[in-house]
Amino acid sequence: MFPPPITVVETATFKNDADSLLDEKERLECITYLASNPEAGKVMPGTGGVRKLRFAREHEGKSGGYRIIYYFYNDDMPLFALMLYPKNAKCSLTQGERNALKQLARELIDSYNPR
Repeated sequence: MFPPPITVVETATFKNDADSLLDEKERLECITYLASNPEAGKVMPGTGGVRKLRFAREHEGKSGGYRIIYYFYNDDMPLFALMLYPKNAKCSLTQGERNALKQLARELIDSYNPR
């Protein structure tokens, strides 16, 4: 038996990115995949557990896909889709971007697990 899909929260940044880069079918495929495979992405060092995942487009090679940046902590929290960008537009995140993602991850955990 498969576990139920995780709730996915699309941040405003992700929504804006997806609106400009994906059609509705691709967006739904992306969100459905994340919901069913929350640990599929590789954890990026220095981000507090934020993950990146390659999302391929139909009929395009590897360079034609996208990177999805998202945060998944555990089954008690939703998965947060944070950013989306063309794979060929950006090799890696800057240290400043990684630090900002790490801070965001802490804030998300704190908001769902108050002390």
